Amino acid sequence: MLNRTPNLTWLRSFEASARLLNFTEAGRELGLTQTAISLHIRTLEDTLGCKLFIRKARHLSLSAVGEAYLHTVRDALNAIDTATLSLFGPQSRGTITVRAPISTATLWLAPFLPQFTKDYPGINIRLVSTIWATSISDEDVDVDIRQGLGHWPGFEAEKISTETIVPIRQAATARMTNGAFIQVLGNENMRKIYIAAQPQGPIGALTQITVDTTVAAVSLVASGGGHSVVQERFARQAIAAGVNIAISGPPVPFPQSHYFMQGKTQKVHRPEVEVFKNWLRGIFAD
Repeated sequence: MLNRTPNLTWLRSFEASARLLNFTEAGRELGLTQTAISLHIRTLEDTLGCKLFIRKARHLSLSAVGEAYLHTVRDALNAIDTATLSLFGPQSRGTITVRAPISTATLWLAPFLPQFTKDYPGINIRLVSTIWATSISDEDVDVDIRQGLGHWPGFEAEKISTETIVPIRQAATARMTNGAFIQVLGNENMRKIYIAAQPQGPIGALTQITVDTTVAAVSLVASGGGHSVVQERFARQAIAAGVNIAISGPPVPFPQSHYFMQGKTQKVHRPEVEVFKNWLRGIFAD
């Protein structure tokens, strides 16, 4: 039996390595070498008496024990950071600037933020949509959320979601095909992906209306302007908020995901930023 808690540095190295599944990237995030991270993990495993990672050539994954241990370690580190900020931080902890696609910010993040401010009073959030991305420099963004396939030159991307898409219609409309098909600009492949997976799916239409955001598409559908295909998390959150839409078919996997973006030269985040990112990982995983 252990007679003391494992070294906190080892635990931080474990959490970063488990999240990134890469010792080199974990070292870069923590300001350590890959060799130092590997030594921390080996020492922690020796202390605990079990393997936390499965190591293969060019591939790292968590063992079953490591997966179970990660949740406890992450919660504990989060609690330490929060308590430190609460007891020893300045009266005002400053503001966390969060940049996200406008539909993600409006349809997904915004409804959850009141709970965050209740759980973590004193951590201020500045939410900026990517429509206004040019009004703020990359260096001023603490948490940068982007949706795509995970490949952006000059950035490291951490996947935080798995997405599905669904067809939606106005809740009071009997048939999905009533009215125009509402196409979100830039997401033309959603309709094609859905038809390919559900060829009998109810998403036919003679006319089309194109809008520039999912927010506009949801609003137009709710007003009886037609039907659309959108990400399931956005549709369900809108329905929970009382928006007059309904899901009209089964979900279909979507290849894009949400990612945390970080410039390769960006410095380690402040503790309150890590608290917020851990909270975001939780709501995107639910």
